[in-house]
Amino acid sequence: MLFRLGAAFAHRKGLLFAAAAGLALAPAWAEAAPVSVVAAENFYGDIAKQIGGADVAVTGILNNPDEDPHLFEASPSVARAMSAAKIVIASGADYDPWVQKLLDAAKNPDRKVIVVADIVGKKSGDNPHLWYDIDIMAAFAKSFAAELEAADPAHKAAYAANLAQFDASLAPIRAKIATLHARLSGRAVTATEPVFGYMLDALGLTSRNRGFQIAVMNNTEPSASDVAKFEDDLKNHNVVLLVYNSQASDPIAERMETLAKQSDVPVIGATETEPLGITYQHWMLSELDAVDHALPK
Repeated sequence: MLFRLGAAFAHRKGLLFAAAAGLALAPAWAEAAPVSVVAAENFYGDIAKQIGGADVAVTGILNNPDEDPHLFEASPSVARAMSAAKIVIASGADYDPWVQKLLDAAKNPDRKVIVVADIVGKKSGDNPHLWYDIDIMAAFAKSFAAELEAADPAHKAAYAANLAQFDASLAPIRAKIATLHARLSGRAVTATEPVFGYMLDALGLTSRNRGFQIAVMNNTEPSASDVAKFEDDLKNHNVVLLVYNSQASDPIAERMETLAKQSDVPVIGATETEPLGITYQHWMLSELDAVDHALPK
């Protein structure tokens, strides 16, 4: 009897020891939760996912190609996601002011915030459509990778490798820009908004009617003189291309698009969010291909 009780006690003691050992070892073999990332715009989220891979959980807020980003209003679910995020990415330069309002409403000392405009020295009044500048996006990727490595040092090597792969993936875009620049530099173009402005600059194209563009971007009425100059440029072929914001509808912009087509001026669209189902790299190449096809040799 005593033997059986002693054996039972030893057995229970062994089970307790094994359970305690298992608890002690659990952190070593348990998978760490992915780093939660909220990106105000889906293209930043796309790049964040390319760099973070399976070790990040990314939420992109502005991702509807049929929605005007300038009219966006954050919902309670967006506020909750941003409050719980480990890293938040915003464009800045007055493009997404709602982000800061949400951050101020839900303080979190452990949260890291990346404002892309601040990384590259852009400020209020500058063209806020930063993602059409490849160098700016490369700088953002580098900054994000550094924050990710700090938040999750266990996967530092993977993040560094993914960043290098992302940088390499920009090479075809840079090559396409260089080819088009050599052919198109110096030509005059126009646009209904400055959405594509950084890319036009990279291609060496001169963008006319900036006053008109800024007025439409800010949802204000362009002056009569700005409208007259825009119409004159189209009717008299002072420009070789019109770029319009295919994501945001505005009556005066639509009028210029119609006039361009009537005047046989090539027209291409540019969007403010990344189209669904493709990567940032494919998006940029498709926009450059549109320029290439609109302005043949």
